[in-house]
Amino acid sequence: MSDRDDGGVRRLGRAWFGRDAPVVAAELLGKLIVHELPAGDGGRAAGRIVEVEAYTEDDPASHTHRGRTPRTEVMFGPPAHLYVYLSYGIHACANVVTGPDGDGQAVLLRAVVPVEGVEAMRARRGGRGDRALADGPGKLTQALGIELRHDGHDLAGEGSTLSILDDGVDPPTTPVVGPRVGITRATSTPWRFRVPSG
Repeated sequence: MSDRDDGGVRRLGRAWFGRDAPVVAAELLGKLIVHELPAGDGGRAAGRIVEVEAYTEDDPASHTHRGRTPRTEVMFGPPAHLYVYLSYGIHACANVVTGPDGDGQAVLLRAVVPVEGVEAMRARRGGRGDRALADGPGKLTQALGIELRHDGHDLAGEGSTLSILDDGVDPPTTPVVGPRVGITRATSTPWRFRVPSG
């Protein structure tokens, strides 16, 4: 299910992401998202995923619900690509494309706990405190240096500068599950998954 193994740390491969978004979402908790940036841009940045939301093509809250558009083409696959869009014209939000090729699914990355490159994350976030560095979708992308130009980026490609790694930390057996936030449709669908606090 992965295509690289470096001393117990595995980059998740395309097949891993080729499952339905709610399944992938729950299993993304505890994984690392890593951005290999040039030294002049702060170097390697990594965060442990602690909150996500799932979206599928038959979901009224999904960008793909009304079919393919130039904006949503990436969401229709293949899996293991980033779908990055602007929220309210301000914040970049990063989603991981999931499911079979041609089926518009993705998982929104809502929050990470910084684990590497924290000083550079603080600088990108304007000196914000550590608790607020990456505890929201727009904060996460800013902290990790993910921008609109990363839309369509292949997380599983050879030599990819952005990837999701499994370093052996299991997802929680009982994640906090609840409705998604910031949407106006399908507001009761319980596809928001979080690592329990404490």
